[in-house]
Amino acid sequence: MAVLGIRREDKNPWERRAPLTPHHVEELVRELGVTVAIEPSEKRIYSDQAYREAGAELTDDLSGCRLILGVKEVPPEQVLASTTYLCFAHVIKGQPQGMPLLQRMLQQNSTLIDYEPIVDRFGRRLVFFGRHAGYAGMIDALWALGQRMEHEGVETAFSGVKRAFDYKSVAEACETLVKDVGVRIREQRLSSSLHPLVIGFTGGGNVSRGAQEILDHLPVVEIEPDELKSLADRPELSRRVIYKVVFRRPDRLQFSRHLPHLTMLVNGIYWEPGHPKLATRGELRDLWQRQPNPRLKVLADLSCDIDGSIEATVQSTTPNDPVFVFDPESGKATLGVAGRGPVVLAVDNLPAEFPRDSTEHFGDSLFPFVSGLLAADYSASFEHLALPAAILPAVITHGGELTPRYRNLEEALTKETR
Repeated sequence: MAVLGIRREDKNPWERRAPLTPHHVEELVRELGVTVAIEPSEKRIYSDQAYREAGAELTDDLSGCRLILGVKEVPPEQVLASTTYLCFAHVIKGQPQGMPLLQRMLQQNSTLIDYEPIVDRFGRRLVFFGRHAGYAGMIDALWALGQRMEHEGVETAFSGVKRAFDYKSVAEACETLVKDVGVRIREQRLSSSLHPLVIGFTGGGNVSRGAQEILDHLPVVEIEPDELKSLADRPELSRRVIYKVVFRRPDRLQFSRHLPHLTMLVNGIYWEPGHPKLATRGELRDLWQRQPNPRLKVLADLSCDIDGSIEATVQSTTPNDPVFVFDPESGKATLGVAGRGPVVLAVDNLPAEFPRDSTEHFGDSLFPFVSGLLAADYSASFEHLALPAAILPAVITHGGELTPRYRNLEEALTKETR
């Protein structure tokens, strides 16, 4: 069986995740007889010693590995010849920043497998961090709301919420929400300046579901989109709850009509160029021209597509500085919560804020495929490549060519190499 390699993550200082935990490595080594080589890392959430004790060999040289696992994309200059890589490559939409990696994979005759298209027969993702992106994103969004309201001179139940990476685990964060924030909402009520507090969600996948799981730790009443317009005119509404609304696909067709009635929008949709927008710059500009201080405080763009479905997402942010204010008139972004316009949360690697929890979950979902990936003969043509059925549609390059499903990327490649 081929040697399995695990690369160190080097994209940014915040990336502490790994594709497999020491427990997964130990099972591969001791029970399946797999040789595992792992690059040492001082920042990985699990120590080098933990992997060594699990039976892995620590080495800076992965050239003897036919299969290498990572989380984020591999730097093009590090791609080895005739090697198979699994990572989030960020190429399947033809993203310009991913084309150098794609070109290098082709030049090196290497096989690139992306985690994102690994799905079941119903199209549901099988290997993912999305739920933890939702967890971290929702916690950061509640923190952002508390910070913005403090800036406006209003102390709220959210003032004590910390950024996601300041908590040791998802469980600790949830305990804080239940015992602190939830209790304050019930006992002290929400500020009249926030009433009614309405949080809207888009997306039906793991990101949106994860975010909703977090919010549901607080006192929540779910309403329908068609109730939004009249909500503020109902004096009997309780100030001891948060109103939650989930927008389905048909609700997004004329989404701008909902924006004035939301306190926060949590966006978790999958978006590609050409898809409809949820909030354009023009719509946000019109909203701020009509109202000097609109109800909308936070745009939590968990999908984080720059200039994508939320056009206020003009840049990405980092866990330690996760938000900026988008000026609807100028289109400029100012880090922090001060300024005219909505606070935008746009962290592009949210699951990294809970590195241990997310690695455990991700490794559990990836582990069942590892033995099949190791057993494959990658010298075979793509038509004869014996891989698990769910993996084959995720093979982007093989044998120096784009696989049939991804031939549409040739145009993006050509643009980059001109």
